Amino acid sequence: MKKARLTVRLTAAMLTLSLLTIPAIAADPPASAVRVNSYKGNTLAVGERSGLMIGPSGTEYTVTSSDPDTVAVEQITGFWVAVAKSDGTANITAANRAGERGTLTLTVGSGAPAAPAVVDGPSPTEEPDVRQELVRLINQTRKANGVAELPVSEALMTAAQALSDQRYTWHHTKEECEAVIASGYPYGFGINLTVFTGVATEDAAQHAHDNWLNSPGHFETMIKPDCDSIGVGVTESGGVTYCFMIVGRPNTHNPYEP
Repeated sequence: MKKARLTVRLTAAMLTLSLLTIPAIAADPPASAVRVNSYKGNTLAVGERSGLMIGPSGTEYTVTSSDPDTVAVEQITGFWVAVAKSDGTANITAANRAGERGTLTLTVGSGAPAAPAVVDGPSPTEEPDVRQELVRLINQTRKANGVAELPVSEALMTAAQALSDQRYTWHHTKEECEAVIASGYPYGFGINLTVFTGVATEDAAQHAHDNWLNSPGHFETMIKPDCDSIGVGVTESGGVTYCFMIVGRPNTHNPYEP
């Protein structure tokens, strides 16, 4: 009987020890928490550069390439760009400080790249209603003045939001040009900026539009007929609202283009 009790106690002790030594398995951070896209698509030609659209915006990211000899990544004034170096495939991974990440696979080939995509509405942002309304008001003004309404460019939306997030209160030509290049838009552009205080979020789009409408130079930029797309950025911080509008002008040249 004593031997049986001793065997039971030893077995129980071994089970307890076994349970205590099982290592905890840490859960991987959600891969879908970070969005990574390439403005020029997932296939690039050797020597081509494409801006990386990483979201949610307003967060600092670290971006790496699984094969820098095939696709390198560069940061230009806070904007990430993929640079096609040689034929092959590379995974581009963006991670935030919380460990959340997203991955994009890019293929480099010798073929000609596809044309930049233009979407029918604003890309997802933290303030979709304000930005969507601002685009609507600008297109309404264009239509009323006899020029075509503009489709939204995800690249220009990215550039405009990145600039408004910098909370600039006057134009910074070099940074603006580099932001557009980093976004992947390959041509020149027109740009408006307005900054104001004391306006509720729901009225911000109308206020920004009215400011540009009542300024001859800004109004002229809004209704330029030689534009192919539009992007806007809106940032609210400390009671101040910063708004950018960028219109793509494919018949002009970006002076900071490499």
